[in-house]
Amino acid sequence: MDARGSNRVDSDVLVVGGGAAGVAAAVTAARRGLKVTLVERYGFCGGGAVAGLSGTVCGLYEATEAINAKPKQVVFGFADEFCRRLEAKGGLGDPLLYGKTWARVHDPLVWREEADAMLQEAGVRVVFHAVASDVSMEGDRIAGVVIWTKQGPLDARAKVVVDASGDADVVAMAGLPSFIGDNGRVQNPTMIFRMMGVDIDRFVTEYGADTIMPEKISDMIRSKHNAGEYRLPRAKIWLFPTTRPNELLCNCTRVIGPDGRELNTLLHQDFTDAEIQGRLQAREYARFFRDHLVGCEAAFLNDTGVQVGVRQTRQVSGVKRLSNEDVVKGAKSSDAIAVSPWPIELHSGVKPRVEWLLNDYYEVPYGCFVPERGEGLLVAGRCLSAEHEAVASARVTAQCFSYGHAIGHAAVIAVRDGIAPRHIDGQQVRAAVNADGARLD
Repeated sequence: MDARGSNRVDSDVLVVGGGAAGVAAAVTAARRGLKVTLVERYGFCGGGAVAGLSGTVCGLYEATEAINAKPKQVVFGFADEFCRRLEAKGGLGDPLLYGKTWARVHDPLVWREEADAMLQEAGVRVVFHAVASDVSMEGDRIAGVVIWTKQGPLDARAKVVVDASGDADVVAMAGLPSFIGDNGRVQNPTMIFRMMGVDIDRFVTEYGADTIMPEKISDMIRSKHNAGEYRLPRAKIWLFPTTRPNELLCNCTRVIGPDGRELNTLLHQDFTDAEIQGRLQAREYARFFRDHLVGCEAAFLNDTGVQVGVRQTRQVSGVKRLSNEDVVKGAKSSDAIAVSPWPIELHSGVKPRVEWLLNDYYEVPYGCFVPERGEGLLVAGRCLSAEHEAVASARVTAQCFSYGHAIGHAAVIAVRDGIAPRHIDGQQVRAAVNADGARLD
């Protein structure tokens, strides 16, 4: 019992979670005249891209082995609009080589500001520092969500609820079918950090333009780790020059428990251990960089993520499921509402595995965002219905923007036509995002 009493909030669409998918869904629905509320547990939007400091927009460009190839963009719509807004404010770098494709580094402060601006322009009601704590059910329909705030609980009701929590929190609270990774085994989290004081010109001259560090660095990391000089459990690392002078974005930690176990951040003790161990590892990698990498002699650890970066936890069991085979063969379907050229980037064990899809992309069906049971609910973001290896590709930022864009349109169709989300034809959603700049065809 909460003695503070409850306040009622009514909306057409309620979005739980303000990451890339949540922002896109909320803005898209509000632009079409719906009353939209977005709730976010932090005091800013961005999810893993900002709080987790992942720092890059991945998934915009096709992968290729062609020599001297230029980036070929295949993802447009909301993702492209958001990137253009970041770029206009100096908050997005040029495409950087990442193996056989490209990624773009963003400024997390500009990301927050542009999300604020887009939500305000669209007329979305935003509730920060708010956490979904329960669901309101009317039979098998999710009629709303109970939101915990410092003021007291909010009884937030809506015609359509969008679970963009990343962890399928609303799905779980409603008791709807879900699953966790590969029989409970998930990709390990990473504490991403930034280092300043780096001589970027010397660094790039020595190690090349590819942000995946060369094998000679991996060999040195393994040698120093095995000799006990540093604790560096991941040898294949990614270092990105950022939009700021003399700064590197560092994706290199493999956060495991103090007993060496893989961590699942759905478990409160694992989440706690991930934060503590992640910060310890960030210091170790920073020390190694200063001691051994060209251009990093005077560098220092500037910041870590507000929270450890989480790649995979709970996912909805949808009316469709994106399979591993769909990704590697570049599957297409007429009811697909988003495309992805990103490789399978599987973080499990001591070495990340990257499996490329070359000169092609796959499409993600609408049914991957519709729970197999339960009415009035859609999901958006990395908690989509996808197999273990498939989600290692489908979870990245550009695709989450696209999912939110599509699910925002689906919510509009559901509200305006008085139709349950599961009865919406994916081809109708595809037509809506295409008319809104997605270029799926």
